[in-house]
Amino acid sequence: MSRASYEYNPPTEPWLTLVHEDEDLLVFDKPGGLLCVAGKPAEHADCLEARAQARYPESRIVHRLDRATSGLLVMARNARAHRHLGLQFERRHLSKSYIAVVSGDVHGESGDIDLPLATDRERRPRQCVDFERGRPSQTHWQVLSRQPGTTRLRLTPRTGRSHQLRVHMLAMGHPILGDHFYAPESIRLAAMRLLLHAETLTLFHPSDGRSCHFIAPCPF
Repeated sequence: MSRASYEYNPPTEPWLTLVHEDEDLLVFDKPGGLLCVAGKPAEHADCLEARAQARYPESRIVHRLDRATSGLLVMARNARAHRHLGLQFERRHLSKSYIAVVSGDVHGESGDIDLPLATDRERRPRQCVDFERGRPSQTHWQVLSRQPGTTRLRLTPRTGRSHQLRVHMLAMGHPILGDHFYAPESIRLAAMRLLLHAETLTLFHPSDGRSCHFIAPCPF
């Protein structure tokens, strides 16, 4: 991987895209290339959390997306909502789906991947399939469309492991275009960014338990 892959130049326009706001929670559409929370280096201070807290000082991060992944991200506005939403993510009481463009012509129209994932000790923070140390990880996939050399998929994670979708697509033999961690160079360079977007999210509202569905249209 080149040094340029580590350079942090987060997008600034638009600065903050709000999808939903109420007394308990905020839903943002995070652009690809922006960290969810600040990193240790000073140049990694710009992040979605910092941008949100400049406008909503009480907001607190509930979950994360990879820096390279775009799409829906929820923040809580009070401690009660933070606990409620955090438990939903921890216990998988919500559902979300992603759009991905992967390399190659995926065989079949839909299917499931069930491969345990663990941290790759030799190449942190990368993850890998590991049948001895790995934690259970499941992803459902569905073909949306096909183009010469690529397939557009809807990915629905049943678990929430780090880099789960990226590693599962790699294990399936169809890395995501633009993936600087897992794709070979030709596939990595086939897109200007990682073509992975968190498009839909359905959760239970912390105030009254009603089901709430959010959509952030895929930008690619």
